[in-house]
Amino acid sequence: MAVDLSRGTGPKREEKAPRMNYRHAYHAGNHADVLKHVVLVRTLDYLRQKDKPLAVLDAHAGIGRYDLKSAEAFKTGEWKDGVGKFLKQPLPDGVMPLLAHYMNMIHDLNPNGALRHYPGSPEIIARMLRRSDRMVFNEMHPQDADMLVARYTADKRVRVTRLDAAVSVKAELPFLEKRGLVLLDPAFEAPDELTKVTRMLRHILLRMKNAVVIVWYPLKAPESAKDVKTALASVGAANTLCVDLQVREGFAEGGLSGSGVVVVNPPYKLKAELELIMPVLVQRLGVGKWGKGSVSELTPPN
Repeated sequence: MAVDLSRGTGPKREEKAPRMNYRHAYHAGNHADVLKHVVLVRTLDYLRQKDKPLAVLDAHAGIGRYDLKSAEAFKTGEWKDGVGKFLKQPLPDGVMPLLAHYMNMIHDLNPNGALRHYPGSPEIIARMLRRSDRMVFNEMHPQDADMLVARYTADKRVRVTRLDAAVSVKAELPFLEKRGLVLLDPAFEAPDELTKVTRMLRHILLRMKNAVVIVWYPLKAPESAKDVKTALASVGAANTLCVDLQVREGFAEGGLSGSGVVVVNPPYKLKAELELIMPVLVQRLGVGKWGKGSVSELTPPN
């Protein structure tokens, strides 16, 4: 596996972009992860059904998979109200086939039945892609990038980069494979994060208009989803799906109340599938009797 530390870095000023302190290990397996990873699994399942090679760029990769008994996960315990709650009941028969890949990955990482390990997006991608496919895992946090390299060094399909996500997108696109998915999963800690994500999405579609792009975003204040949707819709991409899951009531200073995912160029069956899945997520992940979910077209297909 090649570990690319320089490709596409451009001028020196871009190499010195401020590093964020965010580490996903504190939040692994929470309700936002469940939503994001369910959408990712269903999307990848369709993309890999075609014979032609596929490339995936995970622009905010993290460390690949997570120990839910680590000091970081233990400190927050967020997974208990996420994947922990999700797994407590058997899935309905009509939904089980749609979530089988996701469930099987969790079970494979926990062969003794006790939930301890959880797959991050790189692990999901690596497990679902084929031998002919290629993946780039980009992670800017030095320690997390080192862990990512160690974890996937034997996988010849993988290349790890350590760039700012916006630089990574510019360096990797368009994919040589002509088919691909880009996952944008920023922490949304910086005030200008939404502006940056919108620019990245616009750049991706200018470079590769048929790319499937998944963008995750947090829900906090009641108007936060509207702000994100307005910004992403301004890119002008046709055929954009939007999925929101709110697990508790949102307040301006109340922290994470839910999350959403926008999918540009989604597989044509994804909307109907998520309409079946979302009531299950709402019922299992909502706090008390509070929980809301929606699946809608942010922009319709051409």
